[in-house]
Amino acid sequence: MTVSEPMRINDAHCHFFSGGFFATLAQDPAAPRATDPAVDLPAALGWDAPGEPEQLADRWVAELDRHGVGRAALMASVPGDEASVAAAVARHPSRFAGLFMVNPTAPDAEERARRGFGELGLRCACLFPAMHHFALDDECVTAVFRAAADHGCAVFVHCGVLSVGVRRKLGLPSRFDVRLGDPLAVVPVASAFPGVPVIIPHFGAGFLRETLMAADLAANIHVDTSSSNGWTKYTPGLRLADVFRQALAVLGPERILFGSDSSFFPRGWQRSIHEAQSAILEEIGLDGEGRAAIFADNFDRVFGPAGTAHQFSR
Repeated sequence: MTVSEPMRINDAHCHFFSGGFFATLAQDPAAPRATDPAVDLPAALGWDAPGEPEQLADRWVAELDRHGVGRAALMASVPGDEASVAAAVARHPSRFAGLFMVNPTAPDAEERARRGFGELGLRCACLFPAMHHFALDDECVTAVFRAAADHGCAVFVHCGVLSVGVRRKLGLPSRFDVRLGDPLAVVPVASAFPGVPVIIPHFGAGFLRETLMAADLAANIHVDTSSSNGWTKYTPGLRLADVFRQALAVLGPERILFGSDSSFFPRGWQRSIHEAQSAILEEIGLDGEGRAAIFADNFDRVFGPAGTAHQFSR
């Protein structure tokens, strides 16, 4: 990258709030009554209706173009919505990597994971132990990792504090057990599958120390930087700049992926997240090569070149 060239941006953490996502939320008995969940629930939130997956994919591409973002990881944010993200990836394979949520305790979890990685061409399975109430040393988790290893794909494991804003705004209960999201519990399964890149979002969402310990013990563990990282309030005096310094000291820039946690329209892509984190990396003096790794290059290594199958290499 020369001085005149802009920094590339790839976003490793965006949610794809499809019609299928809202249809799943509408099944909760506590959800507002909705004749058409994909229209009525977004309206209740003050959001735009998503339309068909292809329409939403087109809108995301226009939004990425507006902000100069090259690629984005789009996550199906409820189990069973893999096809929506797969449709987006198929429409714009050079712009999206597909992620999908898996509840590994479901009887068809391994089958769904293998279909997601294989037939649907998605790149990463997302596990939420606090949400779905499973231990990370359970055999059902190993089955998902085995499927990821067989397809050269990644696994995302949400650890620490978990708050789902859309559920809260709709008045839906969130019976999460954050005790199950200990990053140290990721170490055995990550170590058993060293060829599978593991992503812990939000720097561990309050479990920074444990996340850094885990990453020091398993070289395939990465973090993403997504969201505002408001969990820093639990450690008095901790600044996001301090978080970056500590993460860089343990992981180096090669295992940190930029993420914005963007999700709905009309808000769109959260440019302010990128600007704040870019300013921090300038402040702490990270060189251009390190910034390029965090903001773009690590995305391509973990999720693979645009529109191609790949094998992860450390």
